[in-house]
Amino acid sequence: MKKLYAQPTRCPLCSGKLVITQATCEECGSSLQGRFLPNRFSQLDSEQLHFLEVFLRNRGMLAGVERELGISYPTARNKLDALLLALGLTPATAQDQNGHLAEQRREILDLLEQGHITAEEAARKLRSLR
Repeated sequence: MKKLYAQPTRCPLCSGKLVITQATCEECGSSLQGRFLPNRFSQLDSEQLHFLEVFLRNRGMLAGVERELGISYPTARNKLDALLLALGLTPATAQDQNGHLAEQRREILDLLEQGHITAEEAARKLRSLR
């Protein structure tokens, strides 16, 4: 079996995002061609992947991450926030966790969809929720 390498995510010439256009079966060698979306985890660098593995192994407990990596709580939290952003996620706030902010966002988007407010008004209202 040939050695497998990590999937490249950036063009070595211009640093643009690479698009996956072919997948090949390891068993039978069949190939599938097209334009495929990469999963969000394939976009992480090796340090971010390592942090994610440590975080998961410690069942999401930052205290365990601190011990295993030998870093402070604020550093662990900053790394987690950076990981979330790299994955296209935003850290949940206390207000988000109990659903109030998410509900307000849905209401604004519903008003926009129903034509009761303009896109500009919706954007302004959504920004004010932060």
